[in-house]
Parts: sequence; C-alpha cells; structure tokens
Amino acid sequence: MTSSAPTPCACGTIDEETQFERLDEVISQHRDKPGALIPVLQIAQSIFGYLPGKVLRTIGEKLGEPYSRVFGVVTFYSFFSRVPRGTYLIRICMGTACYVRGGTEILTALRTELGIEVGQTTDDRMFSLEVGRCFGACGLAPVIMVNDIVHQRVKPDAVKGLLAHYRKLPRT
Repeated sequence: MTSSAPTPCACGTIDEETQFERLDEVISQHRDKPGALIPVLQIAQSIFGYLPGKVLRTIGEKLGEPYSRVFGVVTFYSFFSRVPRGTYLIRICMGTACYVRGGTEILTALRTELGIEVGQTTDDRMFSLEVGRCFGACGLAPVIMVNDIVHQRVKPDAVKGLLAHYRKLPRT
C-alpha cells in the first residue's frame, strides 16, 4: 500500500449526501483501473473520516467487489479505520527498540493523560490512540507519531506537554 500525506478530513464540514456524491465521483474516476479498491478506500476515508459499513457496501457494489473483500482489505491495513478517529492520531511504536527503551511507559502515560485505551478516541474527537509495530526509526527510540509527525526519544514525563502543544493548535 502506498503512503501519502493524509487529506484533511472533510467529515465535519459537509453533509452526508454531499459526502456520498464525492464518493460517487471518486469511484467513477477509478472504476475501470486495476487495483482501484485501495485508492478508493483511502479517498473515502478522507471524505468521511473513517469507513463505516454503509461506505464499504457502496464501494463494493459500485466497484463490483464482494463486501467480504472490501471488509478484508480495510481490516488488514492499519491505515484504515472503521470507527471515527480524532483530529490527531497518536501512534506509539512498540517495535523491539522502542519497547526496550520505554515504549510501554509512554503508552501508559498517554492512556492516563488521554483517558482512553488503544483503539479509542477521546470524547471531543481530538485524539485517537493506536499502537504500531516498528516505524523504522530504531535509533531514535522510543518514538511516537502524531499524524505524520515523528517525535523521537520521548520520555513519559514529556507526554503531558506534547499533548498540550496539540491541544493549542487550531483544529482543521
């Protein structure tokens, strides 16, 4: 799967009917291209903010793919989410180097400060918390990513300040 900078979610700014109109346009642009499913899912997630069942069924029907295949792709790749995510997706690396250098302590600090568990989103939809396996930055361990920004050599006592920084930023 290719990785690109995420398009800001338009999910809070347009109504569902308009979102599905945009999805129809995307599907018609990709319909006859080989390997269209993953790019359509990526764009759909940027439109809706996540991939609810109704969106998956629509994509499957209009691309001629069985729902089981669409669902299988979404659940296989960690990039995709079936639940709404926060403005800031926080992912903590739990690869060997990050784990050994304190990744679990950072995860505990994040869970405590955010009041959520892995896979959940704060009530204000500002933060979502996930765990990843090796971000390829072992020399900078422990590492967390907030959206596409890598924070290196993170210490548990720095988590509160890091979250405060993101809370001050304007939400898009």
